[in-house]
Amino acid sequence: MKLIIAAIKPFKLEEVREALTAVGVRGMMVTEVKGFGTQSGHTEIYRGAEYAVNFVPKAKIEIAVPDGLAETVVDTIRRAARTDKIGDGKIFVLDLEHAVRVRTGETDDDAL
Repeated sequence: MKLIIAAIKPFKLEEVREALTAVGVRGMMVTEVKGFGTQSGHTEIYRGAEYAVNFVPKAKIEIAVPDGLAETVVDTIRRAARTDKIGDGKIFVLDLEHAVRVRTGETDDDAL
């Protein structure tokens, strides 16, 4: 099993969710987060005053999938979240050791 974590631009979230549903993803967790990478934030003008925005809003998606679906999910997120502009985000893939469905007690692939 793999745990896929993606940080994307918030306005791309619904497009990514629809694309993932189409390839068979049955669930995900989404968190509103702030961060920065290469872009290192930006400056904005508010009521005539310029100020630095060091942390940029992102949507963090976490998805647990069987090994065989991981590359498809990564490619789907990459294609759906892409804007060709700096700050499109990152995708991380981690090995997932164990999963348990709380309601039924199913484990690992059956719990996904």
